[in-house]
Amino acid sequence: MALHMTWMFAFGLLGNLISCLVCLAPMPTFYQICQKKTSEGFQSIPYVIALFSAMLWLFYALFTEDAILLITINSFAFFMEFGYIAVYLFYATKKDKLLTFKLLLLFNIFGFGLICVLTLFLTRGQKRVHVLGWICMVFSLCVFVAPLFIVRKVIRTKSVEFMPFSLSFFLTLSAVMWFFYGYLKKDQFVAVPNILGFLSGIVQMLLYVIYRNPKKIVVVEPKLQELPEHSVGIKKLGSTILSEIIVVIPQLNDCGKESFEDPNAKEPAMKTKEAMNAPSKI
Repeated sequence: MALHMTWMFAFGLLGNLISCLVCLAPMPTFYQICQKKTSEGFQSIPYVIALFSAMLWLFYALFTEDAILLITINSFAFFMEFGYIAVYLFYATKKDKLLTFKLLLLFNIFGFGLICVLTLFLTRGQKRVHVLGWICMVFSLCVFVAPLFIVRKVIRTKSVEFMPFSLSFFLTLSAVMWFFYGYLKKDQFVAVPNILGFLSGIVQMLLYVIYRNPKKIVVVEPKLQELPEHSVGIKKLGSTILSEIIVVIPQLNDCGKESFEDPNAKEPAMKTKEAMNAPSKI
């Protein structure tokens, strides 16, 4: 029995440590938001959902025996997500602020408030624990199904740009720790959702291995074929040919017949004739 409790505590403690690393994963994102002083391009939905999940598990842990490890990690997650949302709202545009307030009102105030009222007034004892456990389990299953949209995008684009391997790895490791914690504690509401979390993490890591080196298509711009070195330029060739062409203009002779004579060629022809007759004069 003591060994059983030791293993349960060990898995719960490891689950706390790994989940803390997962909670700290968005820190670079919010550092970038603070540097640029704008939240443009980022969405608040994941942080609102994470805050709602932490609130649900805290409420569940308050009515469960020996749930100190659930209380510690979800308290840490609550304050971290609250801080992320506060920073986001500080730098968000008016439109993003309005959307974030609507989400907080829907999930964290109205939704959580309704769950609290119904479970506190309509259930008692162990039945309350079961009702809260089922609510937490169903919501956790929905959270673990959410990455399937990213998986679809990775397959379609053949790029893992939006699915960091480190985050998928730590989420998978966290699911393993919390599964064994719930199994050893005989808490099905903790163990069952993490089976799906483990499978989801394995799928994400396999896709990362497959698409981590996407094939790049090199687009070659068409170029004009260069003429051979011995080719002659069209302009030069044209001017050379034109310079050698003798323009012939039709004229009528005394007999009424057409004769062709080029005034420009007449003088060279006379010089050629004189040159041919030159030897006979010597």
